[in-house]
Amino acid sequence: MSSDLIRMTGLNSGLDTEAIITAYTSKASKKVQDAKNKKTLNTWTQSAWQDINTKIFSFYNKTLSNNRLSKAYKKTKVTTSNSALTVVAGANAVNGIQTAKIKGLAKAAYMTGSKIENLDGEKLDPTAKLTEELGITEGSTITIKGNNGKEKTIQIGGEAQEGSDAVVVNSMNELVKTLKDAGVNANYDAGNQRLFLQAKDTGVANDFSFSGDVDTLMKLGLANKEQVKEATPDFDSLTKEEQDKLLAKAATKIDGSDAKLELNGAEFTSTSNTFIINGSTYTINNMPANEDEEISITTQPDYDGVYNVIKDMLKEYNDLIGEMSKLYNADSSKGYEPLTDDQKSAMSEKEIEEWEKKIKDSLLRKDNTLYDVMMTMVNVTNEGFMVNGKKMYLADFGIATGGYFDTDEESRYMLHIDGDSDDTMTGTKDDKLMSLIASDPEAVTSFFQQFSNKMYDDLFSKMGTSEFSSIYKVYNDKQLKSEATEWDKKIAELEKALTDMEDRYYQKFSRMETALAKLNSKQTAVAGMFGGM
Repeated sequence: MSSDLIRMTGLNSGLDTEAIITAYTSKASKKVQDAKNKKTLNTWTQSAWQDINTKIFSFYNKTLSNNRLSKAYKKTKVTTSNSALTVVAGANAVNGIQTAKIKGLAKAAYMTGSKIENLDGEKLDPTAKLTEELGITEGSTITIKGNNGKEKTIQIGGEAQEGSDAVVVNSMNELVKTLKDAGVNANYDAGNQRLFLQAKDTGVANDFSFSGDVDTLMKLGLANKEQVKEATPDFDSLTKEEQDKLLAKAATKIDGSDAKLELNGAEFTSTSNTFIINGSTYTINNMPANEDEEISITTQPDYDGVYNVIKDMLKEYNDLIGEMSKLYNADSSKGYEPLTDDQKSAMSEKEIEEWEKKIKDSLLRKDNTLYDVMMTMVNVTNEGFMVNGKKMYLADFGIATGGYFDTDEESRYMLHIDGDSDDTMTGTKDDKLMSLIASDPEAVTSFFQQFSNKMYDDLFSKMGTSEFSSIYKVYNDKQLKSEATEWDKKIAELEKALTDMEDRYYQKFSRMETALAKLNSKQTAVAGMFGGM
């Protein structure tokens, strides 16, 4: 960058000093701009490589890494005779038919508290003191038990007792917060004047209950029927109508329950409605209309699942090969250079975008490293692998590239599966791959394991660390970063040289302007002398 000094030039000479110096330093300025362009191209090239490398690594690390193992092709599907039960087969699932009966659903404990009124028979203010609003004895305690037997004691009002772990609460809002902390979902409905509580998880182990000062529980609407009876010593001597009236003040509670599933005659229980049995997942969705119904579970090979593993891998391969081919065979951008700020200011955003796209699309054109990676992958597709003593190729599974005259450069190396309904080129052909999956799944598994493993190993050979590249990079990332640093240094040097050159020229013109000023001053003085004669 040039000097930031404000220079007053051409005042005496009348020369356009700025234009003259700009012309004198044009070659130096061009060197700076050329260096900046090189740095920009380096940055864009790094970005282009990072994008394609990310996709290659994902294909290598996820798809190929998974498909080189036999378990990737062990696909089974399970159907049940009643949608009340769904099953996802595990790795050890055996083909055949099982029987099951749903014996019970897992449920979360739920409590609806009885109606709460303050001492004046009005609605409770949830921010007011419970001792004053409900007449609860200050310092009285209740205990909630839940979360696998864990207990929390709650003290209503008063000072915390030394040595006690009870939590002191004063208002309904504080009580609700403490109940939540104790492990239950709690809410006070001010409109209906009731506490609503639910266990956070299903199952007996996650059930909850209250104990402690019965009078306090009743005033909070949390006492159960037995506790109401306990608080009424003469309960048994009351009339049926009086007893019912008292029991109406008890909270309504639905206990938590475990799910129960009978599978092939053996009974299993679970705190949730999901069971993991011998690696397979059984999920109870609801109780069947007939609770004694015997549900049949049919496990069989999932040919479509195996087919999709292979199809998805080849699609990802095609996407990669297609993108790399497009980058390699891109049109030349000869004559295009990164735009300067002045050039951008004279163009629209769309024009700038199209200009830069032209350059970016061509950055890896005819790049030897890119071609080498492409051919590494393509060569694997032409290899044969031994299966049951016979060398087999992709063509034996109905998989091949399109004809030379039927494809363009971008799709020339793409693979097509005969009978693939999504492929307009080969969709009408016989589906040899699916036939082999059904008739000889072991041969299919063996071939594609070897195929995936070979491409996995060959790609890794391109990703090893070196003097110029980092691990898991197919391009010279270290070299590009080093070049970027060198361009930064070069730009700084060239900008300094340009500034120094400009300063020298300005100093020369400044001296000339000073000399002219002195000369003009003398001439003015002489003219003044003659003018006075």
